[in-house]
Amino acid sequence: MGKWIDISQCLTNDMACWPGDEPFSFSLTYPMDQTGSVNIGQLTASLHTGTHVDAPFHYDNQGKTIEQLDIDTYIGKAAVIDVSHFDRITADVLREIEWEDASRLLLHTSLPNNPKRFPDQMPILDPDIAPYLREKGVSLIGVDMPSVDPADSKDLETHHALYEHGINILENIMLDHVKPGSYELIALPLAIKGGDGSPVRAVIRPIDNKGDIS
Repeated sequence: MGKWIDISQCLTNDMACWPGDEPFSFSLTYPMDQTGSVNIGQLTASLHTGTHVDAPFHYDNQGKTIEQLDIDTYIGKAAVIDVSHFDRITADVLREIEWEDASRLLLHTSLPNNPKRFPDQMPILDPDIAPYLREKGVSLIGVDMPSVDPADSKDLETHHALYEHGINILENIMLDHVKPGSYELIALPLAIKGGDGSPVRAVIRPIDNKGDIS
């Protein structure tokens, strides 16, 4: 079987966070030289730190919270496609790219993977991708950007369009080292009661031409 490929950002104290959001911080609360037996650490962070899943409650007060989402959405066959030659990713752009049928689509955009820097600009995901992806049977979209909407967006048009078409959102994945193709994805969110999102450890492994895990 092929090796798992980590496509998640490592959580570090110097990683970039969304401007104005709670930065990630890890420290040892009780080191072993104090407890005599164990190290005990603590962390503080936004639920949208690093590689993470958005729950609908993040952008809709009536939306489901993270522990209410179907975990099957975050496990299974995924297609990685390269859209790095486009500044604006539309339904027409996606129609030009062939990928093997999968209900999870991961987009490698032109944004370089750099967890220590919050980008000044990001490629645009046009809301018109939502009905097209629904037609293709996609239930999860993953992007190697902090958001599916521009950083200065207040209406979060693409978030809402995806939500209206039953498509869940995975953000800040790392795909610079990944070739386009078919993979098995695991990106499970934590069961945080009432949570508007959750960091995830996202991993993929290749699927061969027969549809088997390679």
